[in-house]
Amino acid sequence: MKIRPLGDKVLVERLEAENKTAGGIVLPDTAKEKPQRGKVISTGKGKTLEDGTIREMQVKKGDKVLFTSYAGSEVKIDGKEYLIMEESDIMAVIED
Repeated sequence: MKIRPLGDKVLVERLEAENKTAGGIVLPDTAKEKPQRGKVISTGKGKTLEDGTIREMQVKKGDKVLFTSYAGSEVKIDGKEYLIMEESDIMAVIED
């Protein structure tokens, strides 16, 4: 199934949480925090401004992003979990 978010919405797949702490302690699943990093799967066309023009999205498909803790709404598509969030919930693009 293909999903195309509307407006300034972004569909993001969370990246896996770390299994170890910096000190090397292995974390059980119950102690892991949900990661605040993800990969952009698809985006809407952009935000509609008051004058009717559309501001282009700053992120694109494939970007790795850092987003706020409580960003978006969780959705399940074909058995996989995703987040749909506003572009403004994304704080940064991670560049390798």
